[in-house]
Amino acid sequence: MKSTPGSPSVKPFSTRNVLRVLYVTGALLLIPLASMLLGGAFNWGVFDFVAAAVLLAGTGVALEFARARLRSRTSRMAAGAVIVLALLIVWAELAVGIFH
Repeated sequence: MKSTPGSPSVKPFSTRNVLRVLYVTGALLLIPLASMLLGGAFNWGVFDFVAAAVLLAGTGVALEFARARLRSRTSRMAAGAVIVLALLIVWAELAVGIFH
């Protein structure tokens, strides 16, 4: 992909970025797992871990995609805010049912 002088280039959406998202997701899921094994406050089942993995990995991939495809910093920040807000709303609904 060629870019003209003076215009920001679109960064590639690479497999390495997706793998980094998956590694971070796995690392974050080790926190509730370790707490469960050590008798902590988490009481998650398999579905909870799968749902959290899908939410976190999906959010990370969406953020990477927005970072790679959007040119201006303002549009990347706005897209990032919308993506994170969507994550928080879905997480809160699954956790306590705020819309019921």
